[in-house]
Amino acid sequence: MNRASPRRDVPPPTRLLKTPEGGARAPERVFEVICLLALMLPLLLLVVLIAQAFTDGRERLTWEFLTSYPSRFASQAGILPALVGSACLMMLTAVIAIPIGVGAALYLEEYARESRWTSFIEVNISNLAGVPSIIYGLLGLELFVRAMRMGRSLLAGAATLSLLLLPMVIMASREALRTVPQSTREACYALGADRWQTIRRVVLPMSLPGILTGIILSLARAIGETAPLITIGALTYVAFLPDSVYSPFTALPIQIFNWISRPQTDFHVNAAAGIVVLLAIMLVFNGAAIWLRSRFQRRFS
Repeated sequence: MNRASPRRDVPPPTRLLKTPEGGARAPERVFEVICLLALMLPLLLLVVLIAQAFTDGRERLTWEFLTSYPSRFASQAGILPALVGSACLMMLTAVIAIPIGVGAALYLEEYARESRWTSFIEVNISNLAGVPSIIYGLLGLELFVRAMRMGRSLLAGAATLSLLLLPMVIMASREALRTVPQSTREACYALGADRWQTIRRVVLPMSLPGILTGIILSLARAIGETAPLITIGALTYVAFLPDSVYSPFTALPIQIFNWISRPQTDFHVNAAAGIVVLLAIMLVFNGAAIWLRSRFQRRFS
């Protein structure tokens, strides 16, 4: 019986491995260098900007600067109303955004059935997370300041920032809830627990690290927002502290914007010092997120 002759147009497997090892790894090494440059260049630029801000504003980083009111004289100006305004703004924003955001995430993940309506809501939440912040400022100006007659108050600013944070809080909370295995829920049902007991005693505690991390990082972003607050009319010069949710207010980004827009060099120094303080607050928020996440992960591991 005649055997079929081997095809001569297909090289044997050994011929495919004749490329030298260095030549085969050259494109991979080039790609590694490109990725390393893509990582190092932004970090280097960030370090340069932070170092420049610290160098320009270090002479104003004093306790007097943190506890003084704004002034027409740069050497006497401080950021106390802006710090207090930012703190009150973040507390009100958290009170509004966290319950609504976590509740919406729980409903979409645990209660809502798959339908066109829920798909429509999910798509819009994802799209709203990428909307520029100035759009939320315009919405807050029309809805809270004018339609609901809140005026240019602390409550209007917190409600506007809550709209900005809600998509991020909902998405972060949903991702955290998805990390809880479905088998855990089924085990709770098998032991006689209803859905609310399962969510309250098992699902929420297990997903709490991810939820807290998302909330804190969202608040860290909101504390540096300037465009929505300028749009709703936050004051740039405040010589008093807010005493109610309907008081006029300012925030640290607004104060920095006010100083940096002035032509005097001394006010630019104040702005650099304010930038350093704002960066320190954001680093504290991020550090708190990392600490809480690691602590709860060790607790529930």
